[in-house]
Amino acid sequence: MDWEWKTIIEPFKIKCVEPLGFTTRPEREELLRKAGYNLFAVSADKVLIDLLTDSGTSAMSAEQWAGIMRGDESYAGARSFFAFEKAVREITGLREVVPVHQGRAAERILFGIIGGKGKTFLANSHFDTTRANVEVSGAEAVDLPVAAALQFDRPAAFKGDMDTSALENKIREKGAKNIPLVIMTVTNNSLGGQPVSMKNIREVSAICRRYKIPMFLDCARFAENAYFIKKREPGYSTRTPRDIAKEMFSYADGCMMSAKKDALVNMGGFLAVNDENLARRCREALIIGEGFVTYGGLAGRDLEAMAVGLNEVLDEEYLNYRLRSIEYLGEGFRKAGVPFVEPTGGHGIYIDAKRMLPHIPPEQYPAQVLTCELYLAGGIRGVEIGSLMFGKRKEGVFVPAKMELVRLAIPRRVYTQSHIDYVVEVMGSIASKGKDLKGLRLIEASEYLSHFTAKLAPVA
Repeated sequence: MDWEWKTIIEPFKIKCVEPLGFTTRPEREELLRKAGYNLFAVSADKVLIDLLTDSGTSAMSAEQWAGIMRGDESYAGARSFFAFEKAVREITGLREVVPVHQGRAAERILFGIIGGKGKTFLANSHFDTTRANVEVSGAEAVDLPVAAALQFDRPAAFKGDMDTSALENKIREKGAKNIPLVIMTVTNNSLGGQPVSMKNIREVSAICRRYKIPMFLDCARFAENAYFIKKREPGYSTRTPRDIAKEMFSYADGCMMSAKKDALVNMGGFLAVNDENLARRCREALIIGEGFVTYGGLAGRDLEAMAVGLNEVLDEEYLNYRLRSIEYLGEGFRKAGVPFVEPTGGHGIYIDAKRMLPHIPPEQYPAQVLTCELYLAGGIRGVEIGSLMFGKRKEGVFVPAKMELVRLAIPRRVYTQSHIDYVVEVMGSIASKGKDLKGLRLIEASEYLSHFTAKLAPVA
């Protein structure tokens, strides 16, 4: 395919469609009020363009649907499990494969076994469910991003990297025996979907091996990360995404994956390790809470779809289209004066609400304000990644998050260029009147993952 043309074309044709949820602004005002100004509580059929998440929202291919029909629903030893296991082993090189229904199940099982009070998990950045599962175990989750990761307006090639000096310092401070795991999230979701370089993965792996600490990849978006390496890192331009992915995994002792991202499926995930003892303990926990070891809470058809998707996602034409589409949205926002994390990430755009709404303090949740306004103005649903998601109260004092972002995550193979043009138009109109928006106050919130169920109201 000649990719020198300016027009981005989808490397597929559309075979099935579903209607969008058109509403009026008065309807959306009432819906948002009833939802406690939390977009998680708005019915999907009342959303026009749904960019809440790229997790489980992909459109599956004809070959994946064929796999659905081939699914073996045997309780134990299903043929579909072995197709799935083969696909995971071929890409990751890891021997022990444990299926789970989604990524947070892998986190719950793993951290429940190796976590606990007095333990510390280190990462380039923990996402919300990862951090919550660490903390539920009684352990501490510490992020060690590079300084460039928080300089949202300054482009850099690999802002997802981990600060290796900070890693060594933290290991010495906490003691290697108290650090069960170092996690490299590829791409780095919390801080803009930014990629991690092969150089950094290699360096972090070397440090971990020196201190005898396992290093895992949180690999939900491993294929997007591999393609960024191909495009940006010296020495990789002639290598295939599959080959680059294999090298990424070669430096890891294990991985956990929400397959709802880069396996292009609506449900599924896995843990993969080489440590047979750890795998045995994980499988014991799996049977108690998820299902037998060859289905892990999934239907056989889900396992088949994952096996196909793990291979389809490494297609270079798809990856080029995927990353270029996100760049296109960024170009539109740039022209409209919408500040966002530069450069564009692999799976979405992260709007910088702190820059866009400087008059709204963190305790009034500027990113959530912007998320609500985007829905009110155009029926578009995004998600807050800021003080509602990551803010804390310590001894009654509000501690804001380091960032106030609105993530617009683009589902894979779902929306066309005209949908993205509409998002740019709506966001541009909001940017022109941002100073008129007012804050929100928190009414109700749970202890963990409060952003999913929190209720808010406008500040008087």
